[in-house]
Amino acid sequence: MLKVAFLVQRCGIEVNGGAEFHCLKVAQRMTKYWDVEILTTCALDYLTWENYYQPGVTELAGVKTRRFLVDKPRNIDQFNQLSEEIRYRFLELSLLEEEQWLKEQGPISSDLINYVWEHQADYDAFIFFTYLYATTYFILPLVADKAYLLPLAHDEWCIYLSLWQGLFTFPQGFIFNTPQEKTFLETLFPFVNWSGPIAGLAVDPPLSYSAQDFPITEPFLLYIGRIDSAKGCEELFKYFLDYKQNTSNSRKLVLLGKAAIPIPKHPDIISLGFVDEQTKWNALAACDLLIMPSAYESLSLVLLEAWTVGKAVLVNASCEVLVQQCRRSGGGLWYSNQAEFTTVLETISQVTFNQLGKQGQQFVQKNYQWSEIEQKYLKLLTGS
Repeated sequence: MLKVAFLVQRCGIEVNGGAEFHCLKVAQRMTKYWDVEILTTCALDYLTWENYYQPGVTELAGVKTRRFLVDKPRNIDQFNQLSEEIRYRFLELSLLEEEQWLKEQGPISSDLINYVWEHQADYDAFIFFTYLYATTYFILPLVADKAYLLPLAHDEWCIYLSLWQGLFTFPQGFIFNTPQEKTFLETLFPFVNWSGPIAGLAVDPPLSYSAQDFPITEPFLLYIGRIDSAKGCEELFKYFLDYKQNTSNSRKLVLLGKAAIPIPKHPDIISLGFVDEQTKWNALAACDLLIMPSAYESLSLVLLEAWTVGKAVLVNASCEVLVQQCRRSGGGLWYSNQAEFTTVLETISQVTFNQLGKQGQQFVQKNYQWSEIEQKYLKLLTGS
């Protein structure tokens, strides 16, 4: 049996992040075939990287997990200032300056780096989740001959830094979320051999869920995820408040997730914080439709979850990946500005939304099955 390490910047049941959740779900599935171990840090908060979990070996959702201390927490104000300084002059940056930014991006764990270097022979393969963090950039080259990468890439300013040109030449293969992600990377880095499958992720709904078990009975739009300006939430709040001011619609906006920015105080904006899986699925069953305002996604798992329960989605047109997911599935619509946001909500009937949701449901059933995804991971490492 192959021994395979999954390496990600943080991982835990309480962690509310796409790459981290992706890593854990795939690790759970692949324990049927491999001796899987997650290598990660003790961080919980992606803003500060402060150590939260105890270092050492534990079991996480049935997967052996080995955590290492982060060297030091990140000063988020200092990091944001540095990012603003370099993002508009990245074409003139030296590699040293770019790597300094990535060190500030973090998380840096000398213990994790040393462990991988000293124990690389103990593993048959290392699968890294997301290109963006220091854990990938500084560790993947150490095990390049047995490294694989899920870039989880999208069109954001930092992917245009030159340091990735070197990193992307190291892996033995890649795994992509969508055809759009692979095409984007092939266009941006044409000299890289982007071999590897488009696998994505499947969803695991509970055995039962019910709109009647969700406490909000009025019609509502649903947002699930980190409540953050980087996820488009500030714009969502602005658009929703304008929609409420200029229409008589009784719909509310319900938010599920940890808040990283202030949430406007308004009777029709309801934030329930980070909730358990059963509550999330009950909310999906109860909502009118799901809103995804992020302009930067490589795959939206919550879109797949919404379609699983037959709910339509409304996404930010600035994110090509989300728009193409909606086009391919026939399961959603998109908006480019305030007027389009309001027009969709005011003019599209619930009957039409229900039909879109059914089309999305059929799309998920056809294209996102664990059995097929597992085979793609197996083939990646064995070649057959």
